[in-house]
Amino acid sequence: MPDPRWFDDEEAGRHVRPYAITGGRTRHSRHAFALITLVVTRSPDETGYEPLEPESAEILDVCRDRAVAVAEIAAHLDLPVSVVKVLCGDLLNASMILVQSPPAETDKPSVELIERVMDGIRQL
Repeated sequence: MPDPRWFDDEEAGRHVRPYAITGGRTRHSRHAFALITLVVTRSPDETGYEPLEPESAEILDVCRDRAVAVAEIAAHLDLPVSVVKVLCGDLLNASMILVQSPPAETDKPSVELIERVMDGIRQL
């Protein structure tokens, strides 16, 4: 029988601190995810999944049929965003997910271009 200290009277399940889920890591060493970074699960045929921790498996399930933002994954799993970012980095390293990051600051159009577009729209 499991150790009763890890369960409560309301059968909420196991209580695991977030840092235990990530092995004590607070950020991923290779990847940085924004709150709006989109995540989608790759086909198991492409990668051949190996056994995963429950939280990582849940991320794959949530993102199986559609791209989901990191913030939405965190809300769905009821985990801190920082934990989800670390887990997504691990899944990306294992080629189990694909990500679409938001555009970088340098990719944004200039204010001058936006003003010219607005002027052109006003003239219509």
